[in-house]
Amino acid sequence: MATIIVLDDVADAAIMIKRILSRQGHEVEAFTEEEQALAYVREHKVDLAILDMKLLKMTGVEVLEEIRKISPATRAIMLTGYPTLETARQAQQLGAREYCVKPIDKGELEAKVAAVLSE
Repeated sequence: MATIIVLDDVADAAIMIKRILSRQGHEVEAFTEEEQALAYVREHKVDLAILDMKLLKMTGVEVLEEIRKISPATRAIMLTGYPTLETARQAQQLGAREYCVKPIDKGELEAKVAAVLSE
């Protein structure tokens, strides 16, 4: 199973995703603070980062840029409640493999995580 981080400015959303993926056997850490998530990536091998596009101090794209510098092999899925072509394009340019629209659908999340981890 994979090591996954979830970064969302809404703690309940991050915890919900953690619960869903932990039940599948993944090791999941949930964060609401960008700095804490990046510190975790510096200290641990992370297979997948699930990042909200709108965060407290940075955007999800900015966090993904930082993760790419620290751990180029970490895959990413972006979350948003406000999907636009521009944010999708930005995320894809930085190597985000998938895009989930909030509210999160459990089946869709599980399928996208499985697909990205199998690449």
